[in-house]
Amino acid sequence: MLDEIQEQPAALRRVLTSAVDPARQVALEAKQRDVDVVIIAARGTSDHAGLYAQYLFQYLNGIPVALATPSLYTLYGTSLRLGRAMVIGISQSGESTDIVEVVATAREAGALTVGITNQEGSKLATTAQHSLFCNAGLERSVAATKTYTTTCAVLAMLAAFMPGGEPLREGIEQIPELAAAALKSEENAARVAERYVHARDCVVLGRVFQYSTAREMALKLEETCYVVATPFSTADFRHGPAALVERGLPVIIFAPPGRTSAEAHKLLQWLHDRGADCLVVTEDERLLEHATVSMLLKLPALTGAVSPATGANPSTQGVQTSVAELLAPIAYIIPGQLFAQYLALSKGLNPDQPRGLKKITRTR
Repeated sequence: MLDEIQEQPAALRRVLTSAVDPARQVALEAKQRDVDVVIIAARGTSDHAGLYAQYLFQYLNGIPVALATPSLYTLYGTSLRLGRAMVIGISQSGESTDIVEVVATAREAGALTVGITNQEGSKLATTAQHSLFCNAGLERSVAATKTYTTTCAVLAMLAAFMPGGEPLREGIEQIPELAAAALKSEENAARVAERYVHARDCVVLGRVFQYSTAREMALKLEETCYVVATPFSTADFRHGPAALVERGLPVIIFAPPGRTSAEAHKLLQWLHDRGADCLVVTEDERLLEHATVSMLLKLPALTGAVSPATGANPSTQGVQTSVAELLAPIAYIIPGQLFAQYLALSKGLNPDQPRGLKKITRTR
C-alpha cells in the first residue's frame, strides 16, 4: 500500500498523457448529442471518485449529475429513459457485475456510455462505447490508492474538455506536482497516526469538493484499521450527527483554503469547545488555532479561477472558485491514505491484506 501511495505522482503523469485524447473525444460526443444529464455508477472507492465528479460537473459544466442505484437494475430490472444521458461506469477492475449491467442497460436505452477502469479488456471496457483507462499500473494492495487518484484525474480531465471546463485545463497539468507535494506529509502522518493507536471510532468531515475525500478517508480507515469511521458533509453534520460529539471523540476535518474555510474555522471552534480531538488536514495555518493535531500541507500555488456554469443561482453570479480548490481533493486524500497506512501498522495490522476482503468484488 505504501509503495502504491508513493507511486501516485508517476501514475498521474501517465494518465494525464494517455487519457487526454480519449477524454476529449468523449466530451466532443457529449456535446454533439446534447447530453443534459450524467449518471455515474460505481461502488466503494470508485463511488467516491464519482461523488467528486458529481460536484465538479455540476459546478463547471452546469449538467445535473446523479449517482446510479445499481441494485435497481440488477435485482429489480429497472430501466430508465436515457436518450440524452451520459452514463459513466467506474470500476478499478472493470469486473463489477452490477456496474457493467448498469452500463449495458444504459447503452441499450440510447445513452452515451463511458467506462473508467484500470483494466484494458475488462467487461466494463468492452461493454461501454468509450473507455478511459486509469493507467495506474498493477495495484496489489486491497485498499485502492493510486487507482482512486487517477480516476479522479480522468474525471477532472473529462470535465475540463466539456463546455465550461476550459479554465481547468492548465491546472490539470499540475496535478502530479500537487500529489508529489502532498507526499511530503508522510513523516508527519506517521507520527500523528501513533497518537490514535487505540481509536475504535471517529468522524470524518469535508464539504463540497472535499466531501468525497472525507468518504474515501473513512473507507480507508475501516478497511485497513478496522476503525468505525463515519463520514459526513460538514453541513449535514450540524443537522443531527453533531450530537455524537463528546470529549475525546476523534474528528478528522479536510479544510482547504477556499469558500468552505470560514465555515470550517467556526466548526473547529465549536468542536474544540466540546472537547473533541480534532485532526485537521489543511494548508491554512489559521485553522490550526483550534486543532488538536494537524497535517499541514504545502502545495504548489495554482493560478486561475472558475465561475459557476451559466444559469447558476443569480445570487452567486460573479463569485469564482479557484482552480486549486477544484483540484485539491486529489492531493488532500494522500495524507489520509498515509495516515491509514501508518495507523494500521501502529495497530499491528497488515494494511495490504485486510480481513475478509478481496481485490476484486463482484456484486449484483
